[in-house]
Amino acid sequence: MLLHLIAIFLVLSKNFVSGFIVPIPRLPRINILLSNDDGWAEANIRALYTALNRRGHHAIISAPAVDLSGTGSLDVPARPLLVEGEYGTIPVGAPAEGFEENDPRINYVNSFPVTSVKYGLSSLSTKFFGGPPDIVLTGPNVGNNLGITTQLSGTMGAAAEAVKQGIPAIAFSGATGPHRPYTELTVGDHSSVYAQVAVRLAQALIVSGKPYLPPGVRQNVNFPASNATTCSSPYQFRFVLSRIYNNRFATDVSLCGSTHLPAESDVIRPRDPAQDHGCLASISTFSGSTKIDAGREAQAFVLRKLGPMLTCP
Repeated sequence: MLLHLIAIFLVLSKNFVSGFIVPIPRLPRINILLSNDDGWAEANIRALYTALNRRGHHAIISAPAVDLSGTGSLDVPARPLLVEGEYGTIPVGAPAEGFEENDPRINYVNSFPVTSVKYGLSSLSTKFFGGPPDIVLTGPNVGNNLGITTQLSGTMGAAAEAVKQGIPAIAFSGATGPHRPYTELTVGDHSSVYAQVAVRLAQALIVSGKPYLPPGVRQNVNFPASNATTCSSPYQFRFVLSRIYNNRFATDVSLCGSTHLPAESDVIRPRDPAQDHGCLASISTFSGSTKIDAGREAQAFVLRKLGPMLTCP
């Protein structure tokens, strides 16, 4: 009983200002659908799934049964498996859609990333959420998606599909690889770091309230390399508002004394190899239908949402 009273006192004392009790803010807990193009058993997506659920969110996975990187927006009906699923996680002859035995929220779809998102929105979200998710997060992709590669990436295609169906989406990608199964995850490795950085960014949008993003617009976020000596902590990462394509004729939102945002490739891979990178991550805002940069109105919307998290390149 005494310990219980002491705990209450400590909580109240930390929230007592000028004689008034300050209520502890309650962070929103939302429904999130995850997908990728690297496959349902890849380490990055599993690390993000774990990180989101630990923060109290309700996350589910609907991702390809095998690695289908570089498949863009391809979409065909799922079929029973003719080969083993990724890393031997699914036997030959298994159904077109299925889930992990110990966790029915982790699902595979034997088709492309876009098909996986469609299944997640039409079936899994209804089953687990009772309706559509609040947001769709794809990745983190193994390897960055910069410039023209955004047109080819299945991780990007999956995010675009969500936007087409009216759900805000963020596609995450990280420079560090290679592909590896989730069974090789270790505490503090690059997959865990990327997952925590992704949660930080998503949380900033969530706390700002709906709408998280403008209609028809999604975000492309690229993380720099992460290892034991470089960008090893999620709190070292800083975000730069950028654009996918370097267009010197475009007029972007005014930021850092300029109306021209840097290309994301210049943020992640500076032109001067000797330049101190500083763990910069790029955030580009672009159309879910055309996969090209969104206009300055959409950029300004994101700037208002994420302003405190952004830094100048």
